[in-house]
Amino acid sequence: MRTKIVAGNWKMNKNLDEAMELAVELQEHQSDFPSDVQVIIAPPAIYLANLEMIDEPCYQLSAQNCSHHDYGAFTGEISPAQLRHMGIKYCILGHSERRQYFHETDELIASKVDACLRNEISPIFCCGEMLEERKANTHFVTVLHQLEKALFHLDKKDMSKVIVAYEPVWAIGTGVTASSNEAQEMHAFIRETLRNHFGVEVAEQVKILYGGSVNAGNSAELFSNPDVDGGLVGGASLKARDFISIIKSAAMPSQIED
Repeated sequence: MRTKIVAGNWKMNKNLDEAMELAVELQEHQSDFPSDVQVIIAPPAIYLANLEMIDEPCYQLSAQNCSHHDYGAFTGEISPAQLRHMGIKYCILGHSERRQYFHETDELIASKVDACLRNEISPIFCCGEMLEERKANTHFVTVLHQLEKALFHLDKKDMSKVIVAYEPVWAIGTGVTASSNEAQEMHAFIRETLRNHFGVEVAEQVKILYGGSVNAGNSAELFSNPDVDGGLVGGASLKARDFISIIKSAAMPSQIED
């Protein structure tokens, strides 16, 4: 049985005081967290060191992005080697906002995946289709292409360290969520694609998260699908009460109190 993951992507939100307040509130309610759910938060990079210093945190930290270089004259960039030395274990790569606003290509994202794995950081690789691709019924082709370009060059050992996050672009920050059936259909397709390329063992091991307007009202239904292993949560992760509710909803039935 794959462990569920609930990851919060804070994007470019919160000042330092607000970030610390949110982290402390999560810490204060950690007794409510199901033991079988892994919690990850991805704050703005300038807060990673501050949040890492909280004693025995109830979460693990992720960067929101990184360079594909380890070191060098790349002003403003943060390298996976630097993240590794901070103890950061995860990094979000290929998010649609990086693809759209910063024109990141599949080839660049593949290089970032390699750089993270080289530095013992697990990529949280994002994939997903635009609304027009969904309407044209080419969404499976789009996601397959993204997987092929960014991940298919990996060996089985490295692929087993990757977390995949399916985020339909039309559902990110829009308040529109893929239906439970739509989410399961795509997650099953992704797992079958991984099975065909990497084999059954790797495909059953890789965690596939859903992202796209996940909230406390829809998370339980989404996470109940057999191929949905949790969520990459945006706006709802910025409010402690909502995020805690989402974390609790990811528990296996045996972990939910009557």
